[in-house]
Amino acid sequence: MSNNKKPKLIVILGPTASGKTELAIKLARKFNGEIVNADSRQIYKKMDIGTNKIDIGYWILDKKNNVRKNNIQYPISNIIPIYLISTINPDQQFSLAQYKKLGINKIKEIKRRNKIPFLVGGTGLYISSVIDNLEIPKAPPNNKIRERLNKLSAEKLFEKLRKVDLKSAKIIGKNNKRKLIRSLEVYEITGRPFSAQQIKGQPLFNVLQIGIKIDREKLYKKIDQRVNKMIKIGLIEETKKLAEKYSFSLPAMSGIGYQEIGLYLKNKITLDEAVQKIKFRTHQYARRQMTWFRRDKRIRWVGNYRETERVIENFLK
Repeated sequence: MSNNKKPKLIVILGPTASGKTELAIKLARKFNGEIVNADSRQIYKKMDIGTNKIDIGYWILDKKNNVRKNNIQYPISNIIPIYLISTINPDQQFSLAQYKKLGINKIKEIKRRNKIPFLVGGTGLYISSVIDNLEIPKAPPNNKIRERLNKLSAEKLFEKLRKVDLKSAKIIGKNNKRKLIRSLEVYEITGRPFSAQQIKGQPLFNVLQIGIKIDREKLYKKIDQRVNKMIKIGLIEETKKLAEKYSFSLPAMSGIGYQEIGLYLKNKITLDEAVQKIKFRTHQYARRQMTWFRRDKRIRWVGNYRETERVIENFLK
């Protein structure tokens, strides 16, 4: 089957804080769509402020089938569903293969309801697993390997990965402990670099990828404003509550924001230092995301809503 005859899927991607989800919600309303999350941090339950679920419109159903946002009730009929948000607990293992299966199933469900599926997020590997139908390495999680690797710092894990899989190390960066551990785990189990095993299969969908074009300085400013807002609305309290139940050695708890606030709560750094570290690490993360996305020449970069609307209208004809 040619790609043109396959079910249509719209991808909205870009770096963190670029406004992906706000744009996608507006587009989903216009084009009768529903959203599938492609952000590896928003997968976790109970991690709302630090993963920016609050800011993008994280809707919570009440018993009367209404939703609440900022203590205002809305009828469910007005809300665009966002799937694969708050799916697993912070101490649960979750693999790329699991995400791919859940993501594809959700997209097919949306199509069966005659809606347009929007895959939205900034985790390049999550997006690629779905649109490229990646054949993911058959390397089930190994707790013994993970426990041993988890004792090492992110910096040491990064150096280990550089020696055996430079490509993955460059993509992941020095701070994402969860992905560093997984890449090393796959290498130990299979004897081959993780990056060399991500083989593209037959595409399942006819895909339009839209990237949000944003000036770097403007993006950094938006990131900094968002971090300030997270502190203001309760990131410290959220981290404190999570730390009562979950260890900071867990991959989920080593994410940007929680790690730095954790150091502050342990009196290892000041709050000002924690905030600056969060901003700096988020800037680094945004640069890595853009490095990943720029390699994909299929992405249509757009600068405003009207242009995006026209591109989608042409795609859906």
